[in-house]
This record gives sequence, structure tokens and C-alpha cells, in this order.
Amino acid sequence: MGEGLVLTRWRRRQKAVRHLDLLALAVGALGWRCVKLYGREFPTPLLWVYASGVAEDVGVVVRARAVGGAWVYQDVQRGRVLFPCGDAKAAGERVDSVLKGRLFPPTW
Repeated sequence: MGEGLVLTRWRRRQKAVRHLDLLALAVGALGWRCVKLYGREFPTPLLWVYASGVAEDVGVVVRARAVGGAWVYQDVQRGRVLFPCGDAKAAGERVDSVLKGRLFPPTW
């Protein structure tokens, strides 16, 4: 593997981590807990956002990825795009909505 490819992958990984860090701040402000899964044992940096308390099994695993030249937050389990990475606060509100929908399905 060439040095250029390794450097490109490292830069892409660092950019994904920065986006996920911003999302972690946004969802943390809304009361959700986060676990940053950024270690080398993970092929891509992930952020697990979950409910605290009795519903800790309700959560969403998010990754930041480049799609068509833009960065987006993606729900890893469902494979769908949650929100573009440019606005972490709005993305946090989207994750909040997704999690509330999972916690309270008939009312959300």
C-alpha cells in the first residue's frame, strides 16, 4: 500500500472523528449518552448514542462518511443517512428524534 493511500485513509478517518465528536456534543446536550468507538480495532470510527437509565438497550450507532463529495451521518444498523455533517446541532436533533421514536413508538 502506497504512502499516499495510507495518508488519505488517515485523513479521512480523522475527519470522520471530528464530525462524530461534534455530534457527540450535540446529542449530549440533549441528554443522550455516547460511547466513542474510535480505536484501531474498529475499521471505521463509530459513535454509539443511547438512552440512559432503564432503556439502555435503545440506541443508534452512527458513522460519518463521505458520499459524493459531502460528509453525512449514517445510521449503521439501518444503513440510512441521518443528516449532512455540516450542521451538528441539527443532526443531533435528528438523532434525538430517531431515538425518541424507538423509545416511544406509538406516540412519536
